[in-house]
Amino acid sequence: MSADPAAAAAPPGAPLQSREPPRVAPAPSAAVELLEEAADLLVLRRDFRAALRTCERAWQSLGHGAPPGGAAGSSSEVKCSLCVVGIQALAEMDRWQQVLSWVLQYYQVPEKLPPKVLELCKMQEPGAVLEVASAWLQDTDNQGLPEYRALAALHLQRVLLPLGCLSEAEELVMGSAAFSEEQRLGTLQAISTARQQQKHERLGPEDQKLNQEGSFSHKLLSLLMLLRRLWDSAVSHFLSLPFKKSLLAALILCLLVVKFDPASPSSLPFICKLAQTFHWMRVAVFSPLHQPCAHD
Repeated sequence: MSADPAAAAAPPGAPLQSREPPRVAPAPSAAVELLEEAADLLVLRRDFRAALRTCERAWQSLGHGAPPGGAAGSSSEVKCSLCVVGIQALAEMDRWQQVLSWVLQYYQVPEKLPPKVLELCKMQEPGAVLEVASAWLQDTDNQGLPEYRALAALHLQRVLLPLGCLSEAEELVMGSAAFSEEQRLGTLQAISTARQQQKHERLGPEDQKLNQEGSFSHKLLSLLMLLRRLWDSAVSHFLSLPFKKSLLAALILCLLVVKFDPASPSSLPFICKLAQTFHWMRVAVFSPLHQPCAHD
């Protein structure tokens, strides 16, 4: 049995050297280095234009293949991180309207957008992301993702309902298992309220004027009926009082309204005439009811 030449040449007590070449750690890819540089430009240096350009350079380096020694999953994570940094750089420059177009030049298929990237894109105007978000939510592969429920609720609250897409919102709520029963009932109630509001807004000026006139007429009629009931109640109560009490109430009313002095001699004829008038009224009102029948 032959001995290892390296072991034979080594002096006694020296550590043995292996014939296998030492393993060298894979060098980081250019995309990862550029991602770190872009993050540094964004957070530390606050150079947003340079950070965006660095992200674009990283995307170009990713177009030549996956990182050496890395898996496809790590490449997807790098792409997602590059999009996040790029979106934040565009947002800092107040260029939200360019976010979706910038992302879609790298993810040509909207259904393949990472959930985090789609969530950031929803910060745009609702109309800009309606088509892309709807396509992403309808994809069967995305419906199994853990982020699907939160993105569906976000799409409903920030896109469909503000845009008035009530049929699409109802279809999403009823056809998706991402919503609980409580969320489904609350959303359907909100959709019903929005439909009523849309119906009211679609009425023309003439229809709204007719509705206002009808409402005013109804209120006026209710007020007149209330006054009539109060008048009937006051009259019935007044007629149920004895004659002396009625006369006293009339005198008090005259004192308050006409403001004459009952102790003055000039007021005596008026008081007598008022008493005679009340007597005739009482006889005219109650005599047919209480007068006994005449017998032959």
